[in-house]
Amino acid sequence: MEASVSDKQWFGHPRGLATLFFTEMWERFSYYGMRALLFLYMVGSVQQPGLGFGEKTAAQIYGIYTMSVYLSGIPGGYIADRFLGHYRAVLIGGIIIASGHFCMAVPGLPFFFTGLGLIVIGTGLLKPNVSTIVGTLYTPEDRRRDAGFSLFYMGINLGAFLAPLITGPLGQRINWHIGFAAAGVGMIFGLIQYVAGKKYLVPASAAKASPIEIRANDADKSTAVPVPVKPAKQPLTPVDLARIGAVVILTIFALLFWAGFEQAGSSLTLFADRATRLTVLGFSYPSSIFQSVEPLFIILFSPLFAWLWIKLGPREPSSPTKFAMGLAFLSLSFLLIVPAARIYESHHSRVSALWLVGLYFLQMCGELCLSPVGLSMVTKLSPARLVGLMMGVWFFATAMGNYVAGWAAGFLENRPFSEVFFAAFASVAVATVILALLIRPIRKLMGGVH
Repeated sequence: MEASVSDKQWFGHPRGLATLFFTEMWERFSYYGMRALLFLYMVGSVQQPGLGFGEKTAAQIYGIYTMSVYLSGIPGGYIADRFLGHYRAVLIGGIIIASGHFCMAVPGLPFFFTGLGLIVIGTGLLKPNVSTIVGTLYTPEDRRRDAGFSLFYMGINLGAFLAPLITGPLGQRINWHIGFAAAGVGMIFGLIQYVAGKKYLVPASAAKASPIEIRANDADKSTAVPVPVKPAKQPLTPVDLARIGAVVILTIFALLFWAGFEQAGSSLTLFADRATRLTVLGFSYPSSIFQSVEPLFIILFSPLFAWLWIKLGPREPSSPTKFAMGLAFLSLSFLLIVPAARIYESHHSRVSALWLVGLYFLQMCGELCLSPVGLSMVTKLSPARLVGLMMGVWFFATAMGNYVAGWAAGFLENRPFSEVFFAAFASVAVATVILALLIRPIRKLMGGVH
């Protein structure tokens, strides 16, 4: 007898995970492919003149754009919940994203800013809802859920790794707008396989899950999203309030982390373009491909980190400790690059690419200590009826971190690289020390949750 659609497996997981893995891979391909070119397009690169914006103006636009991408997930999730359903929200969002990239493929400032706006709107509809559909593939007690999200996270980084390798050379060596168009083509690929794999997006059996209801506004039952029936609301207990306080405190430190980490698309991209040797064995390459380095490290080392946390068992660091470790790695990454910046500034000669490779390795370690841990922390510490709200707080902090990253990069207009990078090191180092001193109080607020 032929297996039903819901019985088909992909690496031991529901077959629908493959559909969503590649949808998110191509969406991230389009996002990071365009982001690899965005700052350089605004200020111009050594290989291709751009819009001629100053570093401060470009950094402000970059910061507002990346902030808006994350903030848009809040209304995007609400619209999917109330009106579109999650399947259609992802489909429509992908169409709008592709339209934005193709809009940027047309020369002219009106097309440039319209394209950015469309990508923000489309990402708000797609990104939070594709993750929601992943969750519906598993029942609450299914122990494969965490591993499934880990596979999904690998898709994100695979797209982030591949994108600059393709859009970077096209944009910097041939024409910026061809690079933007390539990002749009990637999103089209994602939409094609998303529609083709629609039949596999079957929610986990209601019989095995907690009581659910199916959204009436999802016309197609095969893509309806199961939603837990909400119990009668109870007042928050002192333990609930303490745990919410722990989430808020750690989220503030996450904001500081992203403010430094997101320099990858602005100040570090500019350093790669202007101060780093872009040749190896006589072969020259565009500076934008450095943005593939950190995602590659994530792909290679995330299984090692997952193994390490399990191997440590009862000695596994607590969530606040992992946050402090993430900030420490980020701080060290900027300390590492300061000497390279000073060599460039004093000798007016480009420095080895290994400086940036080392920086991105340390930032990878920081990301794996903080980012997936933060998402897990929110779901563990938030009261069940407030998980969505607290996740919104988490992504709001991510959005504000992106804005601060753009603001900080604007100092490059009248300050040298070494000064900006040292300021980043010092700021994150101070935050690391403060968080380290707060670990015990925060753990008390967490009320026994590790």
